Amino acid sequence: MSASSPLIQQLQAAAAAARAYLADTRRVVTQRCTEGGKPQAALLQAHQRALHGLAWVATTVEAIHSAASWGERLAAQGRLQQGEELVLTLGVGEYLAQLTSGIPMSQTEIFRPAELGLAGAAAALATEPAVAALMARSAAPDTRRALIDHLRADRPISETSFDEDLDLIRDQFRRFTEKEITPHAHAWHLADDLIPDDLVAQLGELGVFGVSISGDFNGLGLGKRAMCIVTEELSRGWIAAGSLGTRSEIAAELILCGGTPAQQAHWLPKIATGEVLPTAVFTEPDTGSDLGSLRTRATPTNSGWRIDGNKTWITHASRSDLMTLLARTEPGSTDHNGLSMFLAPKPRGTRDNPFPATGMAGGEIEVLGYRGMREYDIAFDGFEVGAEAVLGGVRGQGFRQLMQTFEAARIQTAARAVGVAGRAFDLAWRYANDRKQFGAPIIDFPRVADKLALMVAELALVRELTYFAAEEKDKGRRCDVEAGMAKLLAARLAWTNADNGLQIHGGNGYALEYEISRVLCDARILNIFEGAAEIQAQVIGRGLLTAAR
Repeated sequence: MSASSPLIQQLQAAAAAARAYLADTRRVVTQRCTEGGKPQAALLQAHQRALHGLAWVATTVEAIHSAASWGERLAAQGRLQQGEELVLTLGVGEYLAQLTSGIPMSQTEIFRPAELGLAGAAAALATEPAVAALMARSAAPDTRRALIDHLRADRPISETSFDEDLDLIRDQFRRFTEKEITPHAHAWHLADDLIPDDLVAQLGELGVFGVSISGDFNGLGLGKRAMCIVTEELSRGWIAAGSLGTRSEIAAELILCGGTPAQQAHWLPKIATGEVLPTAVFTEPDTGSDLGSLRTRATPTNSGWRIDGNKTWITHASRSDLMTLLARTEPGSTDHNGLSMFLAPKPRGTRDNPFPATGMAGGEIEVLGYRGMREYDIAFDGFEVGAEAVLGGVRGQGFRQLMQTFEAARIQTAARAVGVAGRAFDLAWRYANDRKQFGAPIIDFPRVADKLALMVAELALVRELTYFAAEEKDKGRRCDVEAGMAKLLAARLAWTNADNGLQIHGGNGYALEYEISRVLCDARILNIFEGAAEIQAQVIGRGLLTAAR
């Protein structure tokens, strides 16, 4: 199919119409939430639902645009075949329908155009010829059945990265995951085991912890898109395996962006190879995303700093070697301006003695899913770090330094969500083909087939949105909005795919022995950590209202 085919032309026209609708949405929300061209905190609070609706509209529009771009690139290379056409038709058509009728921000919160007085604009969008055609074909049962028949004929949907090296990386990590992770992940989850040390060592040898770290520091220097592919494939086997790299990603970003040359030379090579496993020690009881309210204090001593306070939801804390620790250093400060970031080494713990360090104690938080690294509460009481531990050697910059890491962390979290969503589809697909009821495989039933068709279509769209955010980061551009969009939509997809996957399994899906039960528990956390969905929507909405955009 050529790049100027009717479908490509429709996708381009629909994406342009969706952008025009977004402009209308942004104009209305700007009028409600800004004064003098600047967002006002009181107005953002009063009109939060409108602000978050704008975020979801913008995210949906960006997903449509990314999908259209994907279709164009496939067509230009002669790779746009029947399966990709059906995925684009079904996925883009569904997202257009959500724009014109209502976007699910959660299971009970549907954002509708009428809330902003845009019912007329939404109706006009729905009647634009390309939009109407895509929505009609997406809603047609024959479209969904055609996609299912295509997949049942063992014709997969293209996952090319349009880069031979990146495609080889995907193939390498998919084969590794299928051999070393997928067969064992569910047993590890049920036993609440840590990811085995030998697997961690293998991941280090493969370069997982240094994908984005420069070769000058023993990393691979491959950028964020490669990071997304690696994370996605590992998470498709088990989210814990894909998440190991997130700790290293956060630590490396902090040190690369804010560390001194000495700190970079000391820590980055060790992080890149997996010799040092870092953990992020930011969250405190009762603060959540309100990092400016942190109470943990760092007090100067003759030899460095004394840390006192409590932290919670610290992932992989016991087995880690380095803490990136956020604490208040400036006496009398009550907001983010008084916070500093520390690079605090610690000894590795064991299950019986998780924190064998003076001035540090803690216990495990038992969780539904996202196991393999474990979550901990940590209490610091006179824990000591050296004077050289302040990131960059500059006090009071910890919050700003941390903000620089959120883009990469949220992009990687989106990739984790894509991997989990992919595994949910894989399991549901296999079960629907194998399970027979009333003398036929249940995939023959339209309600089952419909779920699977949209699961795979939306997976392709969200993957491309995630890659778009990664490419923006690789270009050195500010991409907090794009990263937030990828994380917001991918987390929703992980949950809906997992939930639909369990529904397809029926009662068996509720049994612990079936892997989909783990995937459901793992998927649920993605809408919460690295910034809950509501925080993502706030970041996106506010970013869209700033004068610079």
